Amino acid sequence: QLHDGHQVVTAESGLSALTRLAEYEFDLVLLDILMPDMNGIEVLSRLKAERWWRHIPVIMISGLNEVDAVVRCIEAGADDYLLKPFNPVLLRARINSSLEKKRWRDREHQYLQRIEAEKRRADSLLHAVLPGQIVARLQGGEEIIADRFEEVTILFADIVGFSPIAAKLPASDLIKRLDRMFSMFDALAEKHSVEKIKTIGDAYMAACGLPDPAADHADRTVALGKSMLDSLRLFASGSDSFRVRIGVHTGPVIAGLIGRHRFVYDVWGETVNIASRLESQGVADRMQISEATRRALHASWELEPRCTVELRGVGTMETYLVRH
Repeated sequence: QLHDGHQVVTAESGLSALTRLAEYEFDLVLLDILMPDMNGIEVLSRLKAERWWRHIPVIMISGLNEVDAVVRCIEAGADDYLLKPFNPVLLRARINSSLEKKRWRDREHQYLQRIEAEKRRADSLLHAVLPGQIVARLQGGEEIIADRFEEVTILFADIVGFSPIAAKLPASDLIKRLDRMFSMFDALAEKHSVEKIKTIGDAYMAACGLPDPAADHADRTVALGKSMLDSLRLFASGSDSFRVRIGVHTGPVIAGLIGRHRFVYDVWGETVNIASRLESQGVADRMQISEATRRALHASWELEPRCTVELRGVGTMETYLVRH
């Protein structure tokens, strides 16, 4: 049934009105105070108590010319009130006004939902690139996030002979293979509770013991390195398969958040430099760890001593290769 372009559904009683509301979506309710089984104010109270219905505008209509009735309706959440006999022109104006308010409310709700979805997306992106504790501190208003950690373990992994492989592969194939390998490393880092710090070209950097200290940081990092090597051996295919060297060192670092448009959580210090050099002077398909990392290990790992390594800017250092 159409009235002034509106589709109208009628209900003979309060309970019938609630049943209709559960069956269809409505933009406006005209509610008489005097009705069978439930009066209009009771129906109005039920409407405003339900999350799905409370946003629907309600115009109360009654022959009761009492101020108390009007006050009770407004207090219960009615948007408007008309007395019988009502002027059709006035009723039409009140209906159009209420529908316009409903349209603006719906539009506002859609905008708020869109903003909330964008906020969730932004939070998800932040958690994808930053440790959870750093995200919480950033959202808490900290502008400068910088910490010193007395003992963490740093891992560097680098692809051996990457340039010749890259020269032979189409760009799309190279990116797919790097993405597959680094995604696998990311999953392993999460499994071993080690923080991925960043990728640098064809190198991968991770750390354990920051931003949350961990007593077993060295064991977790060595376990990660072993899993990385195992996974590459498992998925090796052909002469162009990626082979990596891994270097691990333990010591003090400074870690913090830099940048404003593209946040980066990074780590600095001699510990980082030594881990990088242990990788560059390591052995393909093996993990080389320092004496400091060996001392920090709690679990029993099979290690083979390597000859003393000369590290530029550091001097000689006792190192070990972790056995498969």
